[in-house]
Amino acid sequence: MELTFSEEVQEARAEGRPLVALETSVVAQGLPYPQNLEAARACEEAVRRAGATPAAIAVLDGRIHVGLSAGEMRGLAQPGPVRMKVGSRDLAVAMARGATGGTTVSATCEVAAAADIHVFATGGIGGVHRGVEEHLDVSQDLGAIARFPVAVVCAGAKSVLDIPKTLELLETLGVPVLGVGTHEFPAFYSRTSGQVLEHAVADAREAAAIARVRFGRLHQGGLLLALPPPEETSLPRDEVERLILVALSGAKRQGVRGKAVTPFLLAELAARSGGKSLVANLALLEANARFAGEVAVAYAAAETAQ
Repeated sequence: MELTFSEEVQEARAEGRPLVALETSVVAQGLPYPQNLEAARACEEAVRRAGATPAAIAVLDGRIHVGLSAGEMRGLAQPGPVRMKVGSRDLAVAMARGATGGTTVSATCEVAAAADIHVFATGGIGGVHRGVEEHLDVSQDLGAIARFPVAVVCAGAKSVLDIPKTLELLETLGVPVLGVGTHEFPAFYSRTSGQVLEHAVADAREAAAIARVRFGRLHQGGLLLALPPPEETSLPRDEVERLILVALSGAKRQGVRGKAVTPFLLAELAARSGGKSLVANLALLEANARFAGEVAVAYAAAETAQ
């Protein structure tokens, strides 16, 4: 895979310093401007404070970039031409057409693996959508996480999904789901989902140790590190569920389908919660980035010690 590295990432690679991949669909599609740019900067700084180097991944004019300059990130975040939402299946199309777009979890996992980056921070993963029995809407994120050796730090799956079915499919795909300090799967805006996890890790060091065994000794695919969102900004599970049901009804009335569903629902939740869901989203993104930085540092330290 032909990759274009930023100067910061290139230097980190040359010096063997830990790296954390960051997706950019949240910048190009997931959050409004200027909160999207603020979130991107906050996540990058959180990774740096943890001792690692951020590597935001995007497609710019048909080239895959690993690490973005401040100007490139600003260009991706600012209102203007519609940017492509780039999943794994869309990479070839985006490159061949010289497109610009933000990478989703699936494409970011694939590019991170190609760049030998084993830790990735996002907000919430995609998964099995509600009503899957009718439209078979399942995110390609799940297959990518199973395939590529990357530890994905997230606040669980997006609340708008069918979380029990998402966890069942992750089990079928052989993806370990590890709660960070908890045995309950978080639900993005909420710290709880009612879904019990078999495995948990106490800290970044333990998470890195498991990742090293899975990737280095077993040569298996990715794993999920589910970090509950910060307590001070998280929302009650019942409140979020009520808002989601209203938003889903609106999406159905307006004929919103496919890739457009999640951005529509997130925007509706932000509006109907009086902005509280947006505050929670920004806080969990930064928290995930910070923990991912800690995991990357511990992963690199274990490699040096060998």
